Amino acid sequence: MAKIGDKVPSATLRTMGPEGPKAVTTEELFAPGKKVVAFALPGAFTPTCSAKHVPGFVAEAAALKAKGVDTIACISVNDAFVMGAWGKDQKAGDAVLMLGDGNGEFTQAMGLTMDGSKFGLGTRSQRYAMVVEDGVIKNLFVEKPGAFEVSSAEHVLKNL
Repeated sequence: MAKIGDKVPSATLRTMGPEGPKAVTTEELFAPGKKVVAFALPGAFTPTCSAKHVPGFVAEAAALKAKGVDTIACISVNDAFVMGAWGKDQKAGDAVLMLGDGNGEFTQAMGLTMDGSKFGLGTRSQRYAMVVEDGVIKNLFVEKPGAFEVSSAEHVLKNL
């Protein structure tokens, strides 16, 4: 599992752009000179993710940016089309960059997969949040299964 002090693994994520899915590499997202808060969750349109996780980061976006955060990114093992639709549904706008890890490559490289097959979800991401500066993980908040506490926007904000 990734840990504080590790460089973020190399992977290509996708966001929905005006022309369709657009590739975003982790090298681009977590580039030197950037401070990024990224949070990952099991799935788009799922209960806790839709009711609490994304709305919290949308609501706290200005406060996070006031603390020097350049980008807030939501990562899920879903495709860019689903993430784009979910971002619209969540009114994420420019506050939260919605990124699909469609093949789960980034999630696997982070060592933070979970088996959601008993719910029909297959392999997904554990719920977590991290603060990354210059491509290096400075804080990593991984939830216990079924919990939603340490990966919340409020918890991340308190720890910046």
